[in-house]
Amino acid sequence: MSELRTLLTGVVLGESPRWHDDRLWFSDWGAQEVLTVDLAGKSETVLRVPAFPFSFDWLPDGQLVVVLGDGLLQSQAADGSLETQVDLTGLSVQPWNEIVVDGRGNIYLNNIGFAFGSEEPAPGFVAVVTPAGEVRQVAADLMFPNGMAVTPDDSTLIVAESYANQLTAFDIEADGSLSNRRVWADLGDGYPDGITLDAEGAVWYADVPNKRCVRVREGGEVLQTVEVDRGCFACMLGGPDGSTLFILAAEWRGPDSIGDPTGQVLTIPAPAAHAGRP
Repeated sequence: MSELRTLLTGVVLGESPRWHDDRLWFSDWGAQEVLTVDLAGKSETVLRVPAFPFSFDWLPDGQLVVVLGDGLLQSQAADGSLETQVDLTGLSVQPWNEIVVDGRGNIYLNNIGFAFGSEEPAPGFVAVVTPAGEVRQVAADLMFPNGMAVTPDDSTLIVAESYANQLTAFDIEADGSLSNRRVWADLGDGYPDGITLDAEGAVWYADVPNKRCVRVREGGEVLQTVEVDRGCFACMLGGPDGSTLFILAAEWRGPDSIGDPTGQVLTIPAPAAHAGRP
């Protein structure tokens, strides 16, 4: 197996990676910034976001959208500023976590359902904001919903349930609703955080407690494991041919450890290229 390469250091807590415009984009929750890094390791801060947590994606027309942990869905204006599009607090005041946009322009967002670090875990949910602006809950009873991905044909949404040790799939209906809930993969002792899909239909998931990224097929068969010396928070396939796995990792000792710049962006060649969204 190829060795890991360290592309960038000095990150506080990297999340929400996406390969876009020939660069890796990601959120640094600790620094409250969206950064990019190219394959030479040159980084740039492209947006400052006064929130924790926050995640972002792009609409089919190329507009950047950001969900803030406090429940505001914002979009980037032509001058680079963020403008609030939807207030999600009517659905929940608990932290909003991850976002993914499908090819129809449906924006899927998840909410963890409890105040992390100060409350006992409670079920979370997934909501959708449709292109027409309709906002509604479309899935419930998810145990710490985390990373999300949409298959290339826009037929399936896969959600990482960190506290249920599984990947859960839903069919995406024409109106953006979710149906046919099922366990896509039982991960045993795995705690999935961020996820990314590949062209062979497998999913890579990042795992903080086990300090690894794991590639699994539907049903749970483990195809490959990449061990890291710190917690893996998120991963994304990208690069010129889509077959580089980018891993966002950081030392994790609980919420009190946020603030130390132990985060890194790591890379390793992957056996199959990126597919689907994000």
